[in-house]
Amino acid sequence: MVNKQHGFTLVEIAIVLVIIGLLLGGILKGQELITAARVRNLADLTAGVQTAYYGFIDRYRAVPGDMPAAQSCGTIGREVPKCPSTGVGGDGNGQIDSFDEAAAAWAHMAAARFLQGNYSGVAADAAAYTNPAPPPAAPNNPWNGFLLLGRTADYMNVTTGQPPRLHLITGRNVPVNIMRELDVKVDDSLPESGILRSAPAIATATGFPTVGGSDATCIDTTPAPAIWDINADAQDCNGYFLY
Repeated sequence: MVNKQHGFTLVEIAIVLVIIGLLLGGILKGQELITAARVRNLADLTAGVQTAYYGFIDRYRAVPGDMPAAQSCGTIGREVPKCPSTGVGGDGNGQIDSFDEAAAAWAHMAAARFLQGNYSGVAADAAAYTNPAPPPAAPNNPWNGFLLLGRTADYMNVTTGQPPRLHLITGRNVPVNIMRELDVKVDDSLPESGILRSAPAIATATGFPTVGGSDATCIDTTPAPAIWDINADAQDCNGYFLY
């Protein structure tokens, strides 16, 4: 008696391969959509802060955070933290150049309804600035890294002797692939040039120190020019958006 061995036909195998291909394609496409959405979220966040900053200056003819405390109470109103008594603010020199002023900037812009949120307006140092106790000193990015708006010369490839430049620190904990895609979207895709650059692994602390530099594996500097090193899959990157 002859035993017949039953197997899959070529048609059945082809159908299975097509299904597997569709599943893999759907997974990859889904990952691309998720990445694109996260990049768009961070891009919208940085654009919103920039709009709020210049909108505040246009309305009040003063820099948010740098506006003196007494002036902030009288000009912006009771919504400013500590008003109507002392208020929060800076020295009026036209620059955000301390942690207290960086914290006051968020409080001023939120009180003026340029940003959503409730911020303390006070942070004498980095520890106070990144303290998540309510109300916080600063908003977070989608990965819970703190944003900072101010003037330093800590960004990558700064020209020797260049004065501190205003920038928005996008905050730590951003995956390197998100930083690269954001750089492609808004700039030149390179972490050491253009308006979006990597935060150095160790800040030079010009003006006041950064709220956390990038992991050293976020960029690859060999050979030049440096690139965002997506192969290293770093998960603690931080960017400087130069104004």
